[in-house]
Amino acid sequence: MRVLAVASQKGGSGKTTLAGHLAVQAERAGLGPVALLDLDPHGTLAPWAAARTAPSPSFSATGVTRLAPDLDALREQGVRLVVIDTPPALTVAIQAAIHLAELIVVPTRPSPHDLHAVGGTVELCERSGKPLLFVVNAAIAGAAITADTAIALSQHGTVAAVTLHQHTEFATAMADGRTVIETDPDGAAAGEIVALWTQVFDRLEKNFRRTVFTTSTPGGGYGAVRATAHSFGRRVLT
Repeated sequence: MRVLAVASQKGGSGKTTLAGHLAVQAERAGLGPVALLDLDPHGTLAPWAAARTAPSPSFSATGVTRLAPDLDALREQGVRLVVIDTPPALTVAIQAAIHLAELIVVPTRPSPHDLHAVGGTVELCERSGKPLLFVVNAAIAGAAITADTAIALSQHGTVAAVTLHQHTEFATAMADGRTVIETDPDGAAAGEIVALWTQVFDRLEKNFRRTVFTTSTPGGGYGAVRATAHSFGRRVLT
């Protein structure tokens, strides 16, 4: 079972929308069963899941103390991928998800405030020695700040080649328990999600192969490989 966390200490970065979309696309791409776990005590994903008519992905709320046992239970049930949506600001909760995940996806809006806030999430990933993938989210096509944001983020880790742009379709689809992949599969927003999932899956596969052929630290959490000193923030997966 693979475990993916969508994390950012900055509220409004688009974590919940991205977590739901990645989970749905993973199912559509054949990686199911996929489970969504909501670690946010406010239950950000719950209304979306309640409104959803499709049977997959499965959804449940969890907590810091229940996260590891919940992951064990999902593994025993044959789940192949878990996507964890994390809350903003609650460092203990985010750290728990990062510690148990194989890859951390960090959505970042192209704004000075988001760039300043991303350092906290980077530090949490560094503590656990976990690889991250920045995703520039809610970008405006052609805006210079979009490219500037990607360049700034690249100094701290790998930036997804796919940029998610500001599409009203994301909010519209989430409002009734769906995703843009389901409401408009041929649209630009859906195309971005499909392309992003391909890159995320590629990173998960590379991390898995590295885990298999590299000695890992016991207790690192669900196939994780501890980073060597000073390796964080550099693209070590090729």
